[in-house]
Amino acid sequence: MDFTEEQIERYSRHIILPEVGGKGQAKLLKSRVFVLGAGGLGSPSLLYLAAAGIGAIGIADGDCVDLSNLQRQIIHNTNRVGKSKVLSAKESIEALNPDVNVVPFHGRLTVDNIREIIRDYDVVLDGSDNFPTRFLVNDACFFENKPLVSGSMFRFDGQVSVFKPHKGYPCYRCLYPEPPPKGLVPSCQEAGVLGALAGVIGVLQAVEAIKEVLGVGETLAGHLMIFDALKMTFRKVRVRKDPECALCGESATIKELKAYTEEACEIRSAKCEV
Repeated sequence: MDFTEEQIERYSRHIILPEVGGKGQAKLLKSRVFVLGAGGLGSPSLLYLAAAGIGAIGIADGDCVDLSNLQRQIIHNTNRVGKSKVLSAKESIEALNPDVNVVPFHGRLTVDNIREIIRDYDVVLDGSDNFPTRFLVNDACFFENKPLVSGSMFRFDGQVSVFKPHKGYPCYRCLYPEPPPKGLVPSCQEAGVLGALAGVIGVLQAVEAIKEVLGVGETLAGHLMIFDALKMTFRKVRVRKDPECALCGESATIKELKAYTEEACEIRSAKCEV
């Protein structure tokens, strides 16, 4: 593709990288990435994906901007309290990079709509805050053959991985077969979270998504990156494909999407200002 003079200047630091170059930047501008959640993890991910020149970014979130979000959700601001998160995120992205086509979805993803929504995207990034949604997006990505960049955080700890069972790597269920019983794991409202931790994990997710689009480097597929903010340590552990996995194993028993129910503290449908 032919770049405009403005694009050459905007993406110059990418273009001079041998691993990216003009061809790689063109790939980014033609790519489509879907981000589930415009909250703590989605905020930094969305900003860096937009800055990189991802051509189309889909955003799903059913929540409104709340004052308590602003300690970590840097894509929003005080003036947007009460506004739909997806529309607030869209406003920030368009101000940062007009090259990006933002596709907002204000609402909750369900077994009835998720496969159709993610079908046209190249990579899916999960920034949700609850186990039912994580399992739903993992299963949908499996059935649609989409790479899934998964992130999570709790208090001072965060995790990132890439799941590509369609390429022979493990899926999320190989690591966690089923959601934990309701009430076993405290919600973000009950346990708290270090705001800056969301930036670390969300940016790592953006890095992995960009690498997936470019096809460069070694992604976290088959591995789990664990970050401890208090000790300032990163630990990378291998995740092996479970031959008995109910979703991607040799004798899989899950043949269609399965719904779980649990109240989320950030991903829910709400009436917001538009």
